[in-house]
Amino acid sequence: MSGELACPILHVDMDAFYAAVMIRDRPELQDVPVVVGGGHRGVVLSANYPARRFGVRSGMSGTEARRLCPDALTMPPDFAVLTPVSRAIMETFRSFTPAVEVTSLDEAFLDVRGAVRLFGSPEAIAERIRSRIRAEHGITCSVGIAATISVAKLASRRAKPDGVRTIAPDHFVAEVHPLDVGVLYGVGEATRQRLHRLGLQTVGDVAAFPVDQLRQMLGGHLGTHLHALVWGTDRSDLRPGGAGVFGFGEGEPEGSMGAQHTLAVDLSDRSRLHRELLQLASRVAARVRSAGRVGRTVAITVRFSDFVTLNRSRTLPEPTDVTQEIYDVAVALFDQLLDDLLPRRPSIRLVGVRVEGLRAVRDGDSRQLALGERDPGWPDADRAVDRASSRFGSSAVRRASLLQQASRSAAR
Repeated sequence: MSGELACPILHVDMDAFYAAVMIRDRPELQDVPVVVGGGHRGVVLSANYPARRFGVRSGMSGTEARRLCPDALTMPPDFAVLTPVSRAIMETFRSFTPAVEVTSLDEAFLDVRGAVRLFGSPEAIAERIRSRIRAEHGITCSVGIAATISVAKLASRRAKPDGVRTIAPDHFVAEVHPLDVGVLYGVGEATRQRLHRLGLQTVGDVAAFPVDQLRQMLGGHLGTHLHALVWGTDRSDLRPGGAGVFGFGEGEPEGSMGAQHTLAVDLSDRSRLHRELLQLASRVAARVRSAGRVGRTVAITVRFSDFVTLNRSRTLPEPTDVTQEIYDVAVALFDQLLDDLLPRRPSIRLVGVRVEGLRAVRDGDSRQLALGERDPGWPDADRAVDRASSRFGSSAVRRASLLQQASRSAAR
């Protein structure tokens, strides 16, 4: 590889994810030390940055965290809140590349070598991702960029908090070899102490050590793997999907796809909210078609200005990947929800659209027209939009109403 593709692997890691999500809608806690998990004899899942200044870290016992920061606010994780945010973030990643390897609720590796033509350099893609996550979810992330998995992970750690860091192959030795061997991805404390007892303190020390002797002392597999890590030559091929974490259940094929958007200002104008739903439905439907799938259930999420969040869904008689059909159902669900609630909660902060029950497209999936019904041509229009977007970018073709919305935003 050469040029910008010398570093096609991104590691995106949310900054203090559990804590950030749990307190994002509570501005009075932004400067207060907060620890998620660690109650009774539990383990700390996350600590916000005010708590980290006292030395609190994820993975330590709750007892140790309370000793270091006795005034910290401790709260349990709410996975009913955390998991949907995580899923939406992973969908943001997949809007840039299908090659996403999820490693936990709050981090994933992305291979962007196929995305640079549409979105720019890996650094530009990293900034786009960070901007989207901040705008849509109100939290920050850090991105590491490199040629391999382990180096990208190291780069994201060194980018924290809220930054981007590239470690190019020709800079690897100068940047990484002076560091303690414990910084390497996959080198735990036990292995670190074992290497230190052997007199191997830094990454460079291990790199200079004969690989045959490493295999003899650490075992063939670990010795070989460690040798690859200290030279930044571990794997660069991703495994899309990932093992389930806390019931997250990431994997291929996906059972659902969706998108949500936090509005710049709270809205109560239905016509403007309908346009938001159209934009989301268009994005989701395009992803469904790109994956060669169809779905039978359309779901919406609505978060109001008081942060109450409601979900509604409807299962269709036949599966679909058609933008207009998904949008029509989303609007019907949305209008019924507002009609049921008005006038109590007219102001809306976030909307989302999701297609669930996905499966692979089969012969005969085209919807049968009723007697006398005219084919409106939406599937053909969708395919034409997909072809144009693939060639010229996702903003090449838009609905007229969305163009009007973009023009008004630009004028403001």
